[in-house]
Amino acid sequence: MSLDHDHVHAEHGHPWSPPSELEARVRALESLLIEKGRATPEAIDAIIGKYETEIGPLLGAGVVARAWADEEFRRRLLDDADAVLGELELSGFEAEHVKVVECTPSEHHIVVCTLCSCYPWALLGLPPGWYKSPAYRARAVSEPRAVMAEFGLVLEDGVRVTVWDSSADIRYLVLPLRPEGTEGWSEERLAELVTRDSMIGVSRPLEPEAAAA
Repeated sequence: MSLDHDHVHAEHGHPWSPPSELEARVRALESLLIEKGRATPEAIDAIIGKYETEIGPLLGAGVVARAWADEEFRRRLLDDADAVLGELELSGFEAEHVKVVECTPSEHHIVVCTLCSCYPWALLGLPPGWYKSPAYRARAVSEPRAVMAEFGLVLEDGVRVTVWDSSADIRYLVLPLRPEGTEGWSEERLAELVTRDSMIGVSRPLEPEAAAA
């Protein structure tokens, strides 16, 4: 579906599907641990939170940072992300088929999964709760600018917004704009600016001064 001012891409059939085998196993293990008294819901939530915001997204941040620093890598990543991620051994764990979409000064990308919660776990860690919520799945398509504004990202009127609908066949990773003032930075320093939310497209990367603080 194409709108006059924004684009929504849903390139693949996307019928509802039950949880994947991996998700089902995780849920069963979680229930068993709680039932046997080996873990509490609070402890599991704390671990999940750490993987959501710290451990998981570091892998995707490294990919983005390298794309910012290495022009040849960026071109290859945009042309065939599956091949590049395979070389980096990042192609499994719900990231077998990934398309990288690049933000530019005139176009911004945001990712949603409208019918379930397809998400590149290998790159971004566990999906945040809001990404799986019905409200986000509906509003990211119908009013993406309003959703981004709630995350603190207000785009200029002339910036085109393209919404990508992930599916079981393909998942998307946003390559955000590189922050100004980072010329000459190492990949390690650049990766510190990349957040999970900026790779989903609901926000921009951190500013240089924020990372240095």
